[in-house]
Amino acid sequence: MQFEFATASRIIFGAGAVRQAAPLAATMGRLALVVTGRTTRRAHVVLDGLAAEGVETVTFAVAGEPTVDGARDGTRVAQRTGVHLVVAFGGGSVIDAGKAIAALATNPGHPDEYLEVVGRGRPLSEAPLPFIAIPTTAGSGSEATRNAVLTSTAHRVKVSLRSPLMLPRIALVDPELTCDVPPDLTASTGLDALTQLIEPFVSSRANPITDALAREGIPRIARSLLRAFARGHDAAAREDLSLAALLGGVALANGGLGAAHGFAAPIGGAFAAPHGAICAALLPAVIDVNVRALRLRAPGSPALGRYEEVARLVTGERDAGVAEGMGWLRDLCAALRIPPLGAYGVSERDVPALVERAATASSMQANPVVLTTDELTEIVLRSL
Repeated sequence: MQFEFATASRIIFGAGAVRQAAPLAATMGRLALVVTGRTTRRAHVVLDGLAAEGVETVTFAVAGEPTVDGARDGTRVAQRTGVHLVVAFGGGSVIDAGKAIAALATNPGHPDEYLEVVGRGRPLSEAPLPFIAIPTTAGSGSEATRNAVLTSTAHRVKVSLRSPLMLPRIALVDPELTCDVPPDLTASTGLDALTQLIEPFVSSRANPITDALAREGIPRIARSLLRAFARGHDAAAREDLSLAALLGGVALANGGLGAAHGFAAPIGGAFAAPHGAICAALLPAVIDVNVRALRLRAPGSPALGRYEEVARLVTGERDAGVAEGMGWLRDLCAALRIPPLGAYGVSERDVPALVERAATASSMQANPVVLTTDELTEIVLRSL
């Protein structure tokens, strides 16, 4: 058995934890770039704290999912102002943007030098600026991953800037920050977190530590996602989802992902669809096709037993099998009103190009079985 494991240098979890952000940031420098969503309104809990600690701030807004060009703009701001650290306060898009800016601010050249798939994939040579991640949604787990997902508009695909050096200096996870997340976003981010626990659990790179994280996180989403969807201020449910998302980020960073995320990159790059909603629409078909392919071509694969265990974890039934787990997942997606991919403009004519791009996506490499073109095509068609 051989594996490696890495995560954020320091993880702070719990209600009210956001209040620790400013004192910790003050130990890293006196000028911070604070990356936020469209406005700084919610970020004032951090901005006011930094001011009280004597840390000056420059803000950079991320409107929507991060792009390569947007990361370059943020990098220019960081370099021009000479900031000492980067603090990202927002959802996965904001944290990915902040992570990319912190890395590119200290590494010369165009981002294409370092991007996977569409770029040269050159390793970072310099450590990024100190980076603090503060998630305000419970989904991506980006606060504990070593990559930043960016949309390359020129190539119409999402790609990663990836390096072990990009793991956040501090991941500060406060479930109270997620209580105002609206139901539709709660649903899509929660299902993204579930996908990011299931895929590393059945991955070809799974290891005992990622297994333990998945076994802890999956039941938390199973018991709490519908509750948080219906009652946003259910503190116990929000805590479950925030912890599960964090565990999923740690798991995927060390165990890899699979076909749902393999497709999410090209679909998200070509269509205006939230990442979590894409994963949610794909997940039932991905599991079904993976299980069938494993039974046909790799009946001795441990992933088959893992899928059976997932069914028991989500249903709470000791004798549940894959069929029962699939039924539970379909019922959950229906209750959360998850739309099919066709709702975002994906059609049958797009399928060949999406399959071609997904087959070479980095996330696809850890899928528990190599899927054929016909099987990949079936996944998308069933998810439209």
